[in-house]
Amino acid sequence: MRTFVAAEIQNDEVLDSIAKLQSDLKIKAKPVGKEHMHFTLLFLGEVTEELVPKIMEALQSIAFSPIQVSFIGAGAFPNPRFPRVIWIGVDDIASQNLVKLATQVEEKLGPLGFKSDKPFKPHLTIFRIKNKIGDISKELDKLKTIQLGHDTISELKFKKSILTPNGPIYSDLQVVKAR
Repeated sequence: MRTFVAAEIQNDEVLDSIAKLQSDLKIKAKPVGKEHMHFTLLFLGEVTEELVPKIMEALQSIAFSPIQVSFIGAGAFPNPRFPRVIWIGVDDIASQNLVKLATQVEEKLGPLGFKSDKPFKPHLTIFRIKNKIGDISKELDKLKTIQLGHDTISELKFKKSILTPNGPIYSDLQVVKAR
């Protein structure tokens, strides 16, 4: 099964602000639905049924405090001239705390063979772009300092993802609460 470890956005006001931003941005890209807004702390990929209990045990040993997050600014990966992903950023302190949490996840799951393929950069993906849409630098420049609200990350989730033609279907395999 295809899996990942995530921290989801719970605040409806933040989710509504992001949805409004998505509709205001007139670009040819697929918006990420509110129900899919999360930080991917570590993508695990395909895992066997036998490995699931070991992953759960490792994740259960993670201790973290709730993380206050302010959602600020927008950007694109790899860059605004050739975007593949459009994202919302977070404040510096939240970024540091989310990096620490992602590092803990990787350290706990490393012995099971899981390692990130790139350094974790806290961001919320709000659009995925399959076909070239051209340079969106001007649109993103207007959003560099946009403030979209606050949320508290108080749990991490081990999630299963089923890919469908209509987008992914996520389900929780485990929830680990902040302590």
